[in-house]
Amino acid sequence: MAHGLPSKQTVNAVGGRLQARSVQVGCRLWALQGDRTVQTTVTAVAMTKAREVLEVVTDHLTFTVAPDQLLGTPDGWIHARDAQGTVLAWTPARKLVRQRLSIDPGYEFGYLVGATCSDGTVGKNYVSLVVNDEGFAERYAKCLSAATGLRARLEPVTRPSGYLRREAPGFRVRVVSSYLADLMRQYVGGDAHHMRQRFPRVVLRDRATFDGFLDGYADGDGCPIKGGRVLVSANVPFLAELARIIGARFTPRADGTASHLVVADSWPARGTFRAESHPVQLQESEWTQVHEVRTRFTPDKPYTLYSYRLDPHPGFLVNGHLAREPW
Repeated sequence: MAHGLPSKQTVNAVGGRLQARSVQVGCRLWALQGDRTVQTTVTAVAMTKAREVLEVVTDHLTFTVAPDQLLGTPDGWIHARDAQGTVLAWTPARKLVRQRLSIDPGYEFGYLVGATCSDGTVGKNYVSLVVNDEGFAERYAKCLSAATGLRARLEPVTRPSGYLRREAPGFRVRVVSSYLADLMRQYVGGDAHHMRQRFPRVVLRDRATFDGFLDGYADGDGCPIKGGRVLVSANVPFLAELARIIGARFTPRADGTASHLVVADSWPARGTFRAESHPVQLQESEWTQVHEVRTRFTPDKPYTLYSYRLDPHPGFLVNGHLAREPW
């Protein structure tokens, strides 16, 4: 049975990419366990010869394995020779080296999500908040650090004001973390733009988290009134979902301008809040389509194939794609 990787095919090691022939006992490789990336250790390396290997062409790249190499799919493990037309478990290899955060749910986490949804900016590899209110910025920085462990601090900035027609002073909190940026996009459905973001149901895990969310969102896009506060947004589906959760009436503006939702201080007495379980950690596993499986045959010098035994996880990543040797 021909399984393994040809000598020059790269695998994702913890210290960076390695060619298959360079992997030794004791090397740590990346793997996928459910929807999270994990590390596993090589306990044995085996070599064999074969005259035929396969090029597997996916959405992202092409990698080369033996025909009997096992690859991870939604339905379990399949041989590479049977992979055409299916999807494989995959994670972006370039993101394996980044710092992973341990998210601490609770009030501060909810505040971070709420304030980011109202006034924050989620970039490719950063999350920031620029506001005029120093107290708001201080609360945001404190909650961001408490929920993620990242160091956050205030910076005085200026920004143009259309109302004042001049530069206005403000405060910025900005942390560089592609992991946190991806988390925020995950929470709001993939698109963090304020007009397209969905309601982040992760804040419904408990009342403390939801209360933090309401406070953070109101600090950004709300104002106090007698007996409650008013939230303002042009994202109608977002406000409509929030209204259902707190049992409030909500009528969107018919002219397309920003709508208003009144959050009464007495809303908990309606008994409409229902806790839900949603992942707070980043789901790092994705699915990638296999478009073609091509055969490469050598009549002369055979390929040298390398396979690995690993512990505690039997799988490993080949250019981000999950693989393992047969049982």
